[in-house]
Amino acid sequence: MGGEFWIVSREAAEKLGYQREEIEAMEELAGEYFLGKHVKTPIDDREVPILPASFVDADVGTGVVYSVPAHAPYDYIALEDLRRAEGVEIAPIRIIDIEGYEMPAKDICEQMGIENQADERLEEATQIIYKDEFYRGVLNEVCGDFAGVKIAAIKDEVKDWLKGEKIADVFYETSRKAVTRGGGKVIVAVLQDQWFIDYTPKWWKDLGHKLVDGMTFYPDKYKAYMHDIIDWLAFRPCARKRGLGTEFPFEKGWIIESLSDSTIYMALYTIAHLLRQLPVDALTESFFDYIFLGLGDAEALSKAINVDVDRLKQIKDEYEYWYPNDLRHTAPPHLSNHLVFFLMHHAAIFPESKWPKAITLNELMIREGRKMSKSKGNVIPLADVSKLYGVDIYRLYCAINADFASVVNWREQDTEALRKRFNTLAELFEDSIDVESLKEAEFTHTDRWLLSKFYSRLQESVERFDAFRIREAGVNMLFNVLNDVRYYEQRESADRRKRIVRNILEDWLIILSPIVPHICEEVWHKLHDTFISVQTLPELKAEFIDDRVEHEEEYLVALIGDINEILKIARIVPDKIYVYTAESWKWEIFRAIKDLQDKDKIKEAMKLRKDKSTVDFVKQAMKNLSLKKKALPKKENTLYFELGEVDVLEREKEYLATEFGCEILINEEYDPKGKKRFAIPLKPAIFVVG
Repeated sequence: MGGEFWIVSREAAEKLGYQREEIEAMEELAGEYFLGKHVKTPIDDREVPILPASFVDADVGTGVVYSVPAHAPYDYIALEDLRRAEGVEIAPIRIIDIEGYEMPAKDICEQMGIENQADERLEEATQIIYKDEFYRGVLNEVCGDFAGVKIAAIKDEVKDWLKGEKIADVFYETSRKAVTRGGGKVIVAVLQDQWFIDYTPKWWKDLGHKLVDGMTFYPDKYKAYMHDIIDWLAFRPCARKRGLGTEFPFEKGWIIESLSDSTIYMALYTIAHLLRQLPVDALTESFFDYIFLGLGDAEALSKAINVDVDRLKQIKDEYEYWYPNDLRHTAPPHLSNHLVFFLMHHAAIFPESKWPKAITLNELMIREGRKMSKSKGNVIPLADVSKLYGVDIYRLYCAINADFASVVNWREQDTEALRKRFNTLAELFEDSIDVESLKEAEFTHTDRWLLSKFYSRLQESVERFDAFRIREAGVNMLFNVLNDVRYYEQRESADRRKRIVRNILEDWLIILSPIVPHICEEVWHKLHDTFISVQTLPELKAEFIDDRVEHEEEYLVALIGDINEILKIARIVPDKIYVYTAESWKWEIFRAIKDLQDKDKIKEAMKLRKDKSTVDFVKQAMKNLSLKKKALPKKENTLYFELGEVDVLEREKEYLATEFGCEILINEEYDPKGKKRFAIPLKPAIFVVG
């Protein structure tokens, strides 16, 4: 090859044939022919032995690996296998110093318990070492002039030096194994007179970084990744010789490569419907400069391309209305190609006001814990989704089982469970379509509680949708609201439940429609004979959010839980239940010390009431979580501490009596066991007579 004799694998020779001219296979030898022989290193002319290794893939690179057992876990383990089997004694040479490692490959293999080349964890070990070396590694004295420099800073310089000394050359490989649509192998071919885009100019990279700094990424970690990609982005081929595509404008016979041709097409989408009304020869460079960049004069352009001025202004207004691109959604594998080109080209061409605003990326879907692939036979064609599950069930499953940073694991068992919840939701909707909603004058405490919970959750969910936390919003508006309605029906009749659900039904439909649009559209159409897809976000209706009502219901639920716990432990059927609330002096101290540090509570309480019972109360209250902020409701405020326990208990006495099937007595003098002294604010004392 070019007057040199190279020893490479058969696969490498085939690839080189697509990358260089004058390639000729001289002789084919089995790998074992080379074992026991030596080669000289090109840098220091030192002889090193040729050794076997089972992990070497002849289809990667040249098929010949330069062994660095001090730093590559695969190489170290291969050397250890040879030492045990053949008695080969070769001392690894460390060339990179990393804090925390003596001999990096050896250390990581021992830490992970890796003992042979068949261990799948070798890849994980390799990634750990390579990452630590890249970000924290420093070349040591063995490296001569490069000693003392960090790997991250020297990598490209070393490559350039090796090429400059004519002791290294470039071999192109795909970044990962890839196959064609027909199952064939994908290789890199170098075309003569290939055209490249040079992304190395500093001014361009600076613009790219500035664009990314002003963007939002979901998940946020990908913003740092994009900055790294821009840093190392260099020359990328932008044209090819075959296939369909746009003609390359600078040389006949070439077509613009598809990735390079898909960078600003979203700008074209905004006006594509209007362009169809114009002749092709009107779509000149000056036309697009005017529409996209605001360059030139509409009157002069109109005369030049024979298009009415009003039509030009209409097209420009359409573009201005829609652009910039507010959100681009794709997957992480596109960061280093589609997305970085998309950003860099926008940075170079468009003014900052038209730069993209946000990118979202999500992981892939797996099934029953396994990656989906045709070879495994576990792929679900999208065309079959509607038949097997229903589109809304599929969308709902995806929405509530993953966020942007996690993988969706499709499990049939979970799908069936979700179908039941979805059917419950649909039944609730259907039950309330033809009933009259409750009027405000009819609202009971429980009605106000459900309305408050719903609109509190609605407010939270809108905020989560805005932050692209779709999973949290979906769980909140489906499962949590369903649970609230189920609890409501324990307190009220089914008929009343239908009416109160009618009060929230339209807002509920709108907020769920992005996730389960078909059922929402169907029910909405029955209500209004219009489309839910054109509705705006529901109004918050803050007047229905009532912290006091929610706190009172939380208090009641906690009390019922305490009573049930007593009945469970005592194993009795109650005839009477006595409930004792805290005395007023306890409330006075409670309010005074609730926000103090634990160490200051007793001291402050004694200023208000000098009595041993005061100390006992504070100690008791401190043990009880009611004084600890983590146990208080999220909406902690003065309303919670002004809660009228007696009023709540008197109002709900009948409900409690029904719940427990016995008489409920509040703050009676009768207290044979002295339980009342244990009552503290927000946690009544309880005495059960069986």
